[in-house]
Amino acid sequence: MPLVTRFFIRSGLLYLIAALLTGLLLAGQVALRLPPWVTTLTPVYFHLFLVGWVTQLIIGVAYWMFPKWSRTRPRGSTLLAWGCYVLLNLGLLLRVVAEPLQSTRPSLGLGWAIVLAALLQWLGGVAFVLNTWSRVKER
Repeated sequence: MPLVTRFFIRSGLLYLIAALLTGLLLAGQVALRLPPWVTTLTPVYFHLFLVGWVTQLIIGVAYWMFPKWSRTRPRGSTLLAWGCYVLLNLGLLLRVVAEPLQSTRPSLGLGWAIVLAALLQWLGGVAFVLNTWSRVKER
């Protein structure tokens, strides 16, 4: 299993735990009398689950298992694969921090950070597509 695949999958597993803990906080917010700001974690929960867990697991396995690109570069560009990993994770972590802060303290003006986070995630997705497109073939 390639190193970048192991990074995607292990990171995805960590994000799964983080998403489940966030979901637990959200579910117990009223019963446990947690502070009202906990409700601002709803988008964080979805991003941790969908981008952190699901997307990274899919990308990691796809990079590893899809048909070979060529004999010399069976998985395409390693640089693009790592670029995808870094961009996706930087974007996700920035979003995890910026989204609740923007909701609870709009005076900080962190709307730009949410846009930057989305852009980083989009660029990570583009890197994945560029690296994978030619591997989707008939034998």
